[in-house]
Amino acid sequence: MLGFGVACVLAAVAWVYLLVAHGGFWRTTQRLPGALVPVPAAGLGRGSWPEVVAIVPARNEADMLPVTLPTLLEQDYPGALSVIVVDDRSDDGTGAVAAALSHRVQVIDGKPQPPGENWAGKVWAMAQGLAHAPASEYVLFTDADIAWRQGALTGLVSAAEAADRDLVSQMALLRTETGWERLLVPAFVYFFAQLYPFRRVNQRASKTAAAAGGCMLVRRGTLERAGGLDPIRGAHIDDVALGQLIKRSGGSTWLGLSTQVISVRPYEGLSSLWKMVTRSAYTQLRYNPLLLAGTILGLAFIYLLPPAGAIAGVIVGSTAAGSTVTGSTVAAVAGLAGWVLMSVTFLPMLRLYRLSALRALTLPVIAVLYAAMTVDSARRHYAGRGGEWKGRIPAT
Repeated sequence: MLGFGVACVLAAVAWVYLLVAHGGFWRTTQRLPGALVPVPAAGLGRGSWPEVVAIVPARNEADMLPVTLPTLLEQDYPGALSVIVVDDRSDDGTGAVAAALSHRVQVIDGKPQPPGENWAGKVWAMAQGLAHAPASEYVLFTDADIAWRQGALTGLVSAAEAADRDLVSQMALLRTETGWERLLVPAFVYFFAQLYPFRRVNQRASKTAAAAGGCMLVRRGTLERAGGLDPIRGAHIDDVALGQLIKRSGGSTWLGLSTQVISVRPYEGLSSLWKMVTRSAYTQLRYNPLLLAGTILGLAFIYLLPPAGAIAGVIVGSTAAGSTVTGSTVAAVAGLAGWVLMSVTFLPMLRLYRLSALRALTLPVIAVLYAAMTVDSARRHYAGRGGEWKGRIPAT
């Protein structure tokens, strides 16, 4: 039991590190200002607001676009805004729905990718939109399920101009209406921030780079100097790849949370959330079995050992009443400390999603589910179904 207690102490120490030294990943303070009232372009130190072209890749999104596209078209942005929807070979009338919503929408019929070029599906759609986009200072890559509150686009451009950022991205506020969404969605954002601490992404000297695919405003000149989208043509996690491309080419990036950019896509049950995670989990591990094994062991050590130590230590300790300090005592104290620290780091994300703080205690259970999804992602990959999304399996 003493060895188990020592392991629990190490897990608690790991949580101390994550709490105080891992880029403040658990904080939700990386935000743009609230909805901005349009101000004269002189406030940006220029004669006019820069032109923005929004590119929306859409595959079988006929149900989503009537809800989301008007919110983008109706943005009170003071500069010129044009919108391109790339109908990514849909079979549900997505292109016709987009065209019927507004004459301001340019609909591009997606073409099959050139043989042998091995583009990832979404990146190929983004590239086609970019090829048809009129000249502009900024390109906004956004998803078909993203709804925009007034002032959101103005805030993005203001942040890019004021701080001379080449990529400004916001993690959309995801839907949490069903029980499974409330259980798993905040943790999805939490784990993403743990992988890519936003504060480090936003430091120019840091090598950490990422973005959130639903909302990526990129300076077009910087993207062109980086080679356009061609260098990330095969990226199945396009947002992280784009952030890394911009930063690697010398550009500056910013990534934060938002309550103005909102995903309205429903995940009614566990199966739909499971598919969303398994689509890219093993890709994130670069299809490496050793990284997979290390990830599962790491999740068990960080998230399962503290509650296991707390519970087992109490049970064993209660059956050995009157004894001196033993491994069970160490396990109980260290396990409880680790569990408390773990829960503390989850509280800000729960507050962001307006959920009960008591849910923080369930993080170990959520971690088990995400570990299972990651293993299943690997299984699907080796079964030839890796990355399947909306009926399409990408080449790997």
